[in-house]
Amino acid sequence: MTPANRLRALFLTPAAAVMLATLGVPLAIVATYSFLSRGAYGGVEIPWTQENYTRLLDPLYGGIFLRSAWISLLATVGCLVLAFPLALFIARSGARKNLYLALVILPFWTSFLIRLYAWMFLLRDTGLINTALEALGVIHAPLPMLYNEGAVLLGLIYGYLPFAVLPLYATLERQDPALLDAAADLGATPVHALFRITIPLSMPGIWAAAILVFVPCVGTYIVSDLLGGSKTVLIGNLVQNQFTSSRDWPFGAAASLVLIGAAIGMLLLMRKSREELL
Repeated sequence: MTPANRLRALFLTPAAAVMLATLGVPLAIVATYSFLSRGAYGGVEIPWTQENYTRLLDPLYGGIFLRSAWISLLATVGCLVLAFPLALFIARSGARKNLYLALVILPFWTSFLIRLYAWMFLLRDTGLINTALEALGVIHAPLPMLYNEGAVLLGLIYGYLPFAVLPLYATLERQDPALLDAAADLGATPVHALFRITIPLSMPGIWAAAILVFVPCVGTYIVSDLLGGSKTVLIGNLVQNQFTSSRDWPFGAAASLVLIGAAIGMLLLMRKSREELL
């Protein structure tokens, strides 16, 4: 080993130890729990079993996994559609870009839980939106805007939109404006330049934004719990319920490991697709 490699290993050792203590050890404990049996009053006990994984083959849990993946995919697409023009606007705002970036980051200064409760007050039957629509005579009965998949999707897009804006902005801000000038000189319209130059050059940022939004959406439970109620159960809610109300830690551990494996598999698939496109 060269001196440079030894120095690099020396500097990386503390970080590796922290990662092992905070990620590796808890993950090993969860993996061990997933092969144990549920205790009579909760917790875990011997004998060892694979039943916790075979239970996940039930169509009920398969439907929850598919619903989680579908809603997360829709939220990712929604965030990308909204974030790209916003990031493009900020990147071309000149001296005001820092102000607009601060406005994008501003929601992080408030608790996400409080912001979700605010959406509940807006979307409920007696909330501001329904009350305003009824006062204007647009509707005669409250619209069911809360406790459904639409409300969950709205909450996910609202919560994770900044995670899509920031990497897109970082990519768009580095693009050379001379490329658009050259395209205009060659007769390209702004729309053609957008789809032939701006978007293809932004693909690294688009993929980064998709990953940053999709992964937390798959494992979310607070958004679906508050805005979806009991009608929209995602895999995060399943795991959370097993560790709390059901007290079935082995099954919750198995579900969480399958969720982690599915998320890693989707990331690898997205990475492969990105490499093929780029």
